[in-house]
Amino acid sequence: MSRRVRTALFLAAACVFAVAFTAACTGLPHFGTTRHPYGARAVQAALRHRTANVVSAINFDQRAMDTLGEESILFGAVLGAVVLLRRARDENRAVPERGRVLPSTLLLGAGLLPVTALVGFYIVAHGQLSPGGGFQGGIVLATGLHLAYVAADYRVLRRVRPLAVFAALDAVGAGAFTALGLAGLVAGGAYLKNVLPLGTFNQLSSAGLVPLVNAAVGVEVASGVIVLLAQFLDQAVEITSPDGPAADRDRGTQEDDDR
Repeated sequence: MSRRVRTALFLAAACVFAVAFTAACTGLPHFGTTRHPYGARAVQAALRHRTANVVSAINFDQRAMDTLGEESILFGAVLGAVVLLRRARDENRAVPERGRVLPSTLLLGAGLLPVTALVGFYIVAHGQLSPGGGFQGGIVLATGLHLAYVAADYRVLRRVRPLAVFAALDAVGAGAFTALGLAGLVAGGAYLKNVLPLGTFNQLSSAGLVPLVNAAVGVEVASGVIVLLAQFLDQAVEITSPDGPAADRDRGTQEDDDR
């Protein structure tokens, strides 16, 4: 295909897209009015499925297939980072040095870590009732665990972060979301169709499949982010060149001088 033909095809496709985009934009309701057709439909659907949090109803029920795609992207990104950042054959693993931490930092971190973990679990468990959900709670859990690094040192973080367990949980969370979708097919419906009782509105057991799908997302996000951060931290703290940590420090000093 010649360059002229490719240009002609691109311009034709651009014209079609411009016309369709303009027609779609002119058909949207105006800002600042009381008419919200999409919002009204989303709220009605959330109420029918007895999900108090409309955002969770959209993410884990009305468009759960999109969320499955997002989960797959996150899982693939973590897997790619693990492969790219794995220790090379000519690299060594050094024992991390003990760091000096102020007593106030140690006290604050030790106190906040269990509180942060509890808040993360609460956000995931109540995703169908209140603002939050698996994405937000998973991030809180993953980042909160790293308070052990801030308040102590890397060796303490490694004790509270069994990496093999979290790597397995990452796969379990992604697989659980996929498996929950199969329940709808087994029941004779569509993929990710709700097959559980909807329960009582605004109760912890309400919303059918939404809490389970939300929990799968929380496990996958928390575990995936922990595994992802571990790869970067390993590179920064433990992985050294064949010449040893001294050569790494000298190389870093030289790079700082060059800047």
